[in-house]
Amino acid sequence: MLTMILVELAWRLGRGHGYDRRSAFATLGLIAGNIPFAILNAVVLGSLFVAVSKLAPIHLPTRDWRTLLAAFLIFEFAYYWFHRASHRIRWLWATHATHHSSEQLTLLASFRLGWTNLFSAGWIFYVPLLLVGFDPRLIFGLLAFNLHYQFFLHTEAVGRLGPIEWLFNTPSHHRLHHAANDCYLDRNYGGVLIIFDRMFGTFTTDQAGEAPRYGLAHRVATDNPLRLAFREWRYMFAEAFRATSPRAAARALIGPPASEN
Repeated sequence: MLTMILVELAWRLGRGHGYDRRSAFATLGLIAGNIPFAILNAVVLGSLFVAVSKLAPIHLPTRDWRTLLAAFLIFEFAYYWFHRASHRIRWLWATHATHHSSEQLTLLASFRLGWTNLFSAGWIFYVPLLLVGFDPRLIFGLLAFNLHYQFFLHTEAVGRLGPIEWLFNTPSHHRLHHAANDCYLDRNYGGVLIIFDRMFGTFTTDQAGEAPRYGLAHRVATDNPLRLAFREWRYMFAEAFRATSPRAAARALIGPPASEN
């Protein structure tokens, strides 16, 4: 990954696209800050997933290819809805917004991950997989594969990939997912596969005259890792506390982030 990041850096500079150093250092700060949270997630979710798995009436054999194929497809389905919810439910968006904060789409920017995943509870989308009998180690393995695959999607150096684009998520699909243009918002949620976007009407392709513009549509750019990790929570809770009714407070916490992308 480091080699590819350096190759992309050389490509961007050679093509005159530039490389935002302040943004890159902000990403490195987010990576460093994420380490203790990742350890906490591993301990808490590992224990939780094992406990939930024990409640399953059956336990599917992990060495059976049919189990692996079924787990992959069902995991991708669950990831699609988790990712879609992360854009449409503000409580989840408060964590996920960090990932969309870079105004340059680079391989390094793929590591802009929120620190509050445990608190926002997006992991709940994977609990049903445990209850139907999939091994928690398999679920964690699929999550790791999904995240590693998506590393390669965060680049402008790769164009269209022909027939592969019908089935798999590709850099050209994911660039539009990160775009802040109105016509691209809330599209192309897939992880490894793009088929669920096609099935559920969230797929899009490049629009004529609409080059992708990256970053958060209604937030001032910042290179402060602490602000990137926590500012959406601060804005959300502040709005909830100002609410004049329980309904308005609930809207602030779990409604769609109407003013953000």
